[in-house]
Amino acid sequence: MCGMRKILLTILIGTLATSVAQGQERNLENKPYIDLRPIHFGVVVGANMQDIEFENVGPQTITAEDGMKSVQTILCEQDNWSPGISVGVVMDLRINDHLNFRFTPTMHFGAKHLVFRNYTDTDLEGNATETTQDLKNTYISFPLDLKYSGKRHGNCRPYLMAGLNPMINLTKKDQDYLQLKRYDTFIEIGMGLDLYLHFFKLIPELKFCYSLSNSINKNHANDLQDTNMRAYANSVSTGHSKMIVLCFYFE
Repeated sequence: MCGMRKILLTILIGTLATSVAQGQERNLENKPYIDLRPIHFGVVVGANMQDIEFENVGPQTITAEDGMKSVQTILCEQDNWSPGISVGVVMDLRINDHLNFRFTPTMHFGAKHLVFRNYTDTDLEGNATETTQDLKNTYISFPLDLKYSGKRHGNCRPYLMAGLNPMINLTKKDQDYLQLKRYDTFIEIGMGLDLYLHFFKLIPELKFCYSLSNSINKNHANDLQDTNMRAYANSVSTGHSKMIVLCFYFE
């Protein structure tokens, strides 16, 4: 994954350097009429970092199979970030000189690494015992965005974007501690830069996505075969998924 990030950074630096060099040489603008197209299509590739913001329940009363009750305190968090890959297509509809509507169906492959700390069940040194889960996610997203572009300067044009992004989660395991809902809706905002090359536009974009609803499937705990796992599944009341996406459009 580190190699992938180095490649993406090299592409971004290279395209920016090319654009600056062309401006210094006072060349004619590349593709001067490309933004006048009423509708056009392209492809997008990039990398994503997935995160989730939990609200923990805290102390909870657990009823064992023999009817005995106990109180346990289990806290859950995502302890590190795992980079993923994003690929998709784009449809762009021109509204006016500065505003475009964009539809970019995209697949996001990634994961969230979770750690559960049980402060009731401690080791010999008094430290909470830890249990981990790799929460793998494959999302199909259907972003509906508005893109507001500034004035073109040579072969560069900055822009801001915002919109709604319904997603479908294709990956879930029935016996995981936590399970995300099948459907979720994100709000997303971002910024980017149109780079006008000789034959096409290359557009690096950085955007931030945040779930508008509780992403946790609260009914999942009842389906767990191992009753000892239910305390972990019920340790979280809400969770809002988040994602940072660095992508490159070829249009």
